[in-house]
Amino acid sequence: MSADVELSDVSVTFGSFYAAKNVNVKVNGGEFFSFLGPSGCGKTTLLRAISGFQEPSEGKVLIDNKDMSGIGPNKRPTALIFQNLALFPLMSVSENIAFSLEVRGVSKEERKKRADELLELIALEGQGDKKVHQLSGGQKQRVAIARALAVEPKVLLLDEPLSALDLKLRQRMRTELREIQKRVNITFIYITHDQGEALTMSDRIAVMNEGELEQIGKCDEVYNNPLTPFVATFVGENNPLYGKVTGIEGDKAKIETADGQYLATMNESKKLNIGDESIAFVRPESLFIPRDGDNFDNKIDVNIESFEFEGNLKNFYASLKSGAKIKFSVPNAIDTSSITSGSSIVLGFESSKSVILPKASLAID
Repeated sequence: MSADVELSDVSVTFGSFYAAKNVNVKVNGGEFFSFLGPSGCGKTTLLRAISGFQEPSEGKVLIDNKDMSGIGPNKRPTALIFQNLALFPLMSVSENIAFSLEVRGVSKEERKKRADELLELIALEGQGDKKVHQLSGGQKQRVAIARALAVEPKVLLLDEPLSALDLKLRQRMRTELREIQKRVNITFIYITHDQGEALTMSDRIAVMNEGELEQIGKCDEVYNNPLTPFVATFVGENNPLYGKVTGIEGDKAKIETADGQYLATMNESKKLNIGDESIAFVRPESLFIPRDGDNFDNKIDVNIESFEFEGNLKNFYASLKSGAKIKFSVPNAIDTSSITSGSSIVLGFESSKSVILPKASLAID
């Protein structure tokens, strides 16, 4: 059974400092929802407010439409997986999983039955007698998840649980975690600073910056249609082209930069006017080397400075005539042997793949 979670005008202050400010978001029952943002942006503070370890300074936390004010962590229909997992080293795997049931007075027979069910769920059948130190990093993650699920919470809260794992294991655990969530069909609220994790696993994400929500939406919406320069540069990579709006054509705007004029797409909620200081963003994978017959909305002259081989991609780093830097990516299957350091080439990109926004701070500033 899952539950909706709603944050209504939630703020958390420490003295005059706002760790979270006027946060409004509703997580639907059964949803995999992620709060994404850099360290110190307030995402863990919100998780603590949902779990009951932190009372909001203002606003309300509602779970299943019930106000959680004054209700402690042990009385809420939630379970929390910490970053360090906090497994008990002297207990067996089964004992770790069933510990919360023992605290609640569940019989030994029922505890074993539930532990066995959860071991099967996390694909560790027959390994309940092992000690924690005998498990791999990924297996420990799964045991922590099983322990949290033992009490049948309606909401599972996860505070960057994959951050200590190496890249390959993190990638595998993303898939496993999502599969587990689908099987148990409860609400998962996930905290991470890794946009790859959030985009891979989530139904929706909320991007946070300095205690405030910058954007909430489905993963592809946030990636393809960022609402702020911060989101544009925090979620994935982006090349910013600074300039002023010189013309409006329907949902498109012309931007005059030090390196030329470009056409980009405006967001419906971020309309611009002629003369506005703005930034057009184009992602590295949306920049192409024109072939015969190609007719791009925009062309840009660049000078190649260096490149990196990434296996499936070759990433090129170039400069514009103004000195601004730009990155573009080419699939490894395409022959780029003619592109060397010092080469001058033309790149093309479509206005539909470029977003123009009012000038503001980037995530990389």
